[in-house]
Amino acid sequence: MTSPGGAPDRARAAVIVNPVKVDETALRAAVEAAEQEAGWAPSLWLETSVDDPGQGRAREAVAAGATVVIAAGGDGTVRAVAEGMLDSGIPLALVPSGTGNLLARNLSLPMGRMAESVSTAFTGVDHAIDVGLAEITRAGGARERHAFVVMVGIGLDAKMISATNPELKRRVGWLAYVEATARIVRDVDAVRVRYTLDGSPERATTVHTLLIGNCGTLPGGVLLLPEAEIDDGLLDVVAMRPRNLWGWMRVGYAVAWENGVLQRTKMGRRIMAADKRVRALRYFQGRRMTLRFDRAEEFEIDGEAMGEVTAIAVRVAPAALVVRVPRER
Repeated sequence: MTSPGGAPDRARAAVIVNPVKVDETALRAAVEAAEQEAGWAPSLWLETSVDDPGQGRAREAVAAGATVVIAAGGDGTVRAVAEGMLDSGIPLALVPSGTGNLLARNLSLPMGRMAESVSTAFTGVDHAIDVGLAEITRAGGARERHAFVVMVGIGLDAKMISATNPELKRRVGWLAYVEATARIVRDVDAVRVRYTLDGSPERATTVHTLLIGNCGTLPGGVLLLPEAEIDDGLLDVVAMRPRNLWGWMRVGYAVAWENGVLQRTKMGRRIMAADKRVRALRYFQGRRMTLRFDRAEEFEIDGEAMGEVTAIAVRVAPAALVVRVPRER
């Protein structure tokens, strides 16, 4: 930022806070202590709202010349703020709150340590990451564009999020998803989808869940997309196609043992390469993907239910977002 006379001002943070998710009194105290220690000017404070969950506030912070933008809230707040900051070059720092904190987990940021997270905003280092861009088509033909930093999904995954009880989620966290899944799994029909990957000829398949991810770790340390890297310029896709209870058991085995154990070592990866069985999970990688459905399907983005869609076009925007991480990371 520059003063009217042309002299450079002190660095200044902008704090975008979701007042429903965050103890704002504690956050203000942590930010004031960190900015004073760093010698920065008093921070700009902006609150999200139902009408503006973060995109407009982020653009306001960028226009104000913020040195760093701090997003304090859950996954929905982080996604919205990130969307408003794409290609700005200004770093985004996270103060994780809420249930999932998926981007923070995939960046190995500290959970539940507000002062440490705030300090990172003023003292950390910057790292460029990819962002996913999704254009969705509604049943009536209307189109919308959204950014995502973690993943989008259709099928059981999206229906689970839509069916999750908000009050239960507030009380028990991500375990509320387990309750929702158990309640709806028998009534979820398979999804018939026609897709293209990086301009390939259109193919058709049937899935129960299809996820397109920018990074691969879920709450509880579950590694769903073992090859996903947040800065490799690629999107990772997983299709789950269990036909019966045994198939779902194979999915659980694949996620817990193959992804959680074997994929983490060279020997484990060799064992998997030698195993020629048909797997319950199918993986793909690419830069863009289109999906068309025979009927409107539930859709989710970064853990947020987005209603029903009839088509999705997804692409990766390499290094489109700068995030601030701890120096020791």
